[in-house]
Amino acid sequence: MIDLYSWTTPNGRKVHIMLQETGLEFNAHPIDIRAGDQFKPEFLEVSINNKIPAIIDHDGPDGKPMSLFESGAILFYLAEKTGQFLPTSGEARARVMEWLMFQMGGVGPMFGQANHFIVYAKDPIPYAQDRYRNEVRRLYGVMEKRLAENEYIAGKDYSIADMAIYPWCRNPERRGVPHEDFPNVLRWFNQIDSRPQVIEGNKILEGIPRAEMDDKAWEFMFGKTQYDKH
Repeated sequence: MIDLYSWTTPNGRKVHIMLQETGLEFNAHPIDIRAGDQFKPEFLEVSINNKIPAIIDHDGPDGKPMSLFESGAILFYLAEKTGQFLPTSGEARARVMEWLMFQMGGVGPMFGQANHFIVYAKDPIPYAQDRYRNEVRRLYGVMEKRLAENEYIAGKDYSIADMAIYPWCRNPERRGVPHEDFPNVLRWFNQIDSRPQVIEGNKILEGIPRAEMDDKAWEFMFGKTQYDKH
């Protein structure tokens, strides 16, 4: 059994989808980042970085419980644990890791900054909005070229690389770069989005009560609370 500590963010959704795809048994625990749940001592015991998602695998290595944070690491761990969605060797494995790192080092940070400065920043900063919107467009262009020659982002097979990138491509209006400008990305996105396990993964933690996005929530998510000692 796996305990999942998460929220409905792109990084949370990628693990939700992986758990559905692998068929692993899990219990989902909401960490409302608007309410400051990420700073509670019980969550910090699981994720010292005060970020979601995190898991506790009660049947970890050698049968012992193990906690793990960082969404990319969790995807890799679950793929290794189940033998699914990650080739065991050779170029195919290297390609999946290549594109997983592309998401972790590029898509996540850059798309996230675009979301922040376009949607959440209290004082609009045109330079920041343009910078991150342009980087989002560049990254979409990279994916467009890749997907012109491949069904999935790492090659011919669906993998954890697709699960990692897909949630960041939801709600493109938040980044001001329409999918229609990138037909290969749009084809790939719709293909992933229609998978039954992805549909179910996107339902995890949806519809539960959550804090309003007010000044207090903004402080928890973006203010000095992030930098206090916990």
